[in-house]
Amino acid sequence: MTAAVADGPTDEGSPDRLLTLSDGIYAIAMTLLVLNVEVPEGLDEAGLRHALAQLWPQLAAYVASFSLLGAFWRDHRRLFLRVRRIDGTLGRLTVASLGAVALLPFPTTVLAEYRLQTPAVALYAAAITLITALHLAIAATLRRRRHLQAERIADELGRAVVRDLAATVIVFALSVPVAFVSPPAAVCLWVLLVPVKIVTGRWARAAHRDGGGPSRS
Repeated sequence: MTAAVADGPTDEGSPDRLLTLSDGIYAIAMTLLVLNVEVPEGLDEAGLRHALAQLWPQLAAYVASFSLLGAFWRDHRRLFLRVRRIDGTLGRLTVASLGAVALLPFPTTVLAEYRLQTPAVALYAAAITLITALHLAIAATLRRRRHLQAERIADELGRAVVRDLAATVIVFALSVPVAFVSPPAAVCLWVLLVPVKIVTGRWARAAHRDGGGPSRS
């Protein structure tokens, strides 16, 4: 009996506590992003205008990271509302992804401060690649282990989610080496991802509708 348990996936129980933890970590990470947006104290009117005009890198980094985290959180909840049980692998992948999410305010601050310098762009791209790759691993694990699903996830839904996440992984992963050649070109790759995500996002939303609503509230 002991050997059988050791050989199979360890059942960690209900996903509710993990969802609550995830919501908290995403909320904290998204809140920390705004701490990078600030102006010095004691400025006169001319100085304040100048300081506000110089805020665009911080605001751009904030908007990009907040939007990405919002999308990650939404997709994470969509997946986990279809989960019945958590096993050891799914639990470890989720905790690892939350660790990467909690770290994102750091590369966001570096990118805002150092803009188009190679280390800043490469670090940010690597962080997004890691988060997305872990989400992709979670989706693939859940799709493969049907006994963890509250109800069967349709094949088309599984493929749509994987395509959507894979597009982000590929683009941001490619932008890491590109950043060492041309940081602006790496950022342009991120921008080119927008129309791709619009298409894959539509596929995923359509598959979610066709596959039925979330199984738990």
